[in-house]
Amino acid sequence: MTRTVARLIGDALRQLGVRQVFGVVGDALNPLTEAIRTTEDVEWVGCRHEETAAFAASAQSQLSGNLGVCMGTVGPGSIHLLNGLYDAAKSRTPVLAIAGQVPLTDMGSGYFQEVDNDALFSDVAVFRATISSPDQLPQLLETAVRNALGRKGVAVLTVPGDISDRQLSTDRTARFSLNPGVTRPEESAVRSAAGLLQRAERVTLLVGQGARAAREDVLALADRLAAPMVLTLKAKEGFEGDDNPFQVGQTGLIGNPAAASAMQKADTLLLLGTDFPYREWYPDGRTVIQVDTEPTHIGRRVPVEAGLVGDVGATVRDLLRCLGSGEARDRKHLDHARGRFESWRDGQARLADPKHDKGAVGRIRSALDNPEHGIRPEALAATVDRVAADNAVFTSDTGMATVWLSRFVEMRGARRLLGSYNLGSMANAMPHALGAQYLDRQRQVIAFCGDGGLSMLLGDLMTLKTSNLPVKLVVFDNRRLGMVKLEQERAGLPEFGTLLDNPDFAAVATAMGITGIRVTDPVELEESVRRAFSTPGPVLLDVLTNPDEIAIPAEPTVGQGWGFAVAKVKEVVRSHREPDSH
Repeated sequence: MTRTVARLIGDALRQLGVRQVFGVVGDALNPLTEAIRTTEDVEWVGCRHEETAAFAASAQSQLSGNLGVCMGTVGPGSIHLLNGLYDAAKSRTPVLAIAGQVPLTDMGSGYFQEVDNDALFSDVAVFRATISSPDQLPQLLETAVRNALGRKGVAVLTVPGDISDRQLSTDRTARFSLNPGVTRPEESAVRSAAGLLQRAERVTLLVGQGARAAREDVLALADRLAAPMVLTLKAKEGFEGDDNPFQVGQTGLIGNPAAASAMQKADTLLLLGTDFPYREWYPDGRTVIQVDTEPTHIGRRVPVEAGLVGDVGATVRDLLRCLGSGEARDRKHLDHARGRFESWRDGQARLADPKHDKGAVGRIRSALDNPEHGIRPEALAATVDRVAADNAVFTSDTGMATVWLSRFVEMRGARRLLGSYNLGSMANAMPHALGAQYLDRQRQVIAFCGDGGLSMLLGDLMTLKTSNLPVKLVVFDNRRLGMVKLEQERAGLPEFGTLLDNPDFAAVATAMGITGIRVTDPVELEESVRRAFSTPGPVLLDVLTNPDEIAIPAEPTVGQGWGFAVAKVKEVVRSHREPDSH
């Protein structure tokens, strides 16, 4: 007897090594979820919102390198997947989304909840198709999976409600073999780039996620060129730690002066596996060499003198061979950048001390920017960094939670990092953590949640509770949309529309059956973090942080400083005129 469409899909997911499928049950998905229920080693995870399901699948794919899978039923259920799927697409990670559809016989009639899924997912998916006959399987499923894995993107397979439980007329085992090769640039291009590097006096590396698998080769190249290494946020994982004597942190709005200076003072920039998008942070008039696997990424952020299309590891090894041993490079550029970086880190460490505001300088500063004596977010992030395991998985919400993580949490050891760093969505930290924790219940998973982001998908706290996942949610509760507040003040605008009327998140968690801990006193911070991390099961740590903390850009301009000053004056004037506005 041949299998049904649903049974074939369930068996194929097991064959692919998929361990969880995230979604919300119902309608067209019912035969599929029944197939999953009866498939050994594949678990259905019922979420409260399909967006959470897609984020969780994206997280699993990014951590494992395997296919992540989520499902959404007819109409609104599939629509809700979109934001999480865009996160996967922007992160270039393989995800298969199975979308429900009205019965095949009713398609095109404007039936209840009918949505044109092929049109809906046209921008986000590298492949999309609607099954119109059981005989299209397993070939159509194989094509979808190969596109997701081979093109590192989202594939969407739509299954009408009257197709899932129909039998195949001819049955065979699905075949998914895919062996991606290692690409490397032409020898002449490598020699030309090596010549530019040999003639350069001051080289700075900008290293991205695409270089993480080539860590030792990249370190060898930095040593050969005596080059400081500026990291993108995604390259923190793999390149941070005391065993990298070249890294100087990040550039951009979340960066530091040392990294910005290393970029500005270089005469040659070497971009390795990064598509760092912020053009204003690239210096003008420099010689730029870029290495990337994607030809379309070459030169799309900054004009390049030499573009090398290929695997970063293979290309860097070719560059090292062309450069040879050579004469020892002058290390003044590297030493200067590293000196500035260490000085900046020392200053940040003083600011992150929970006792900072009790000192003479701290009391003066706190009177201006922390009159309510809220816990400084720097102190919270630094405390988490000290207490967390060296193999912890960190996730962070887009916004100020990411700023504090980028500056105070070091991705040393086997730590991993996830965030919506390309799409920039809010509300991703908790769903990403959910997916990560399902991969390994014994591994520590810590979510840096903004209060605005957490409250967007608050319902899926119940998914953590129901599954008893030991995720530790660290909430930076500043009662603000903090990044928006920063954007407004940089532009000289008074804060508007950013205030959040938050509940006691710890009490909300407790009401849901999750351990909730609320922290309002800096003296209690370290003990509370340690208690949260040592408590079994899910824990929500609600920390009331200073809403007026400013993340100073790496190279603040006069205009930005004037903007902040004007904004603060406007806020004071408004507060006097509108005493009840806060």
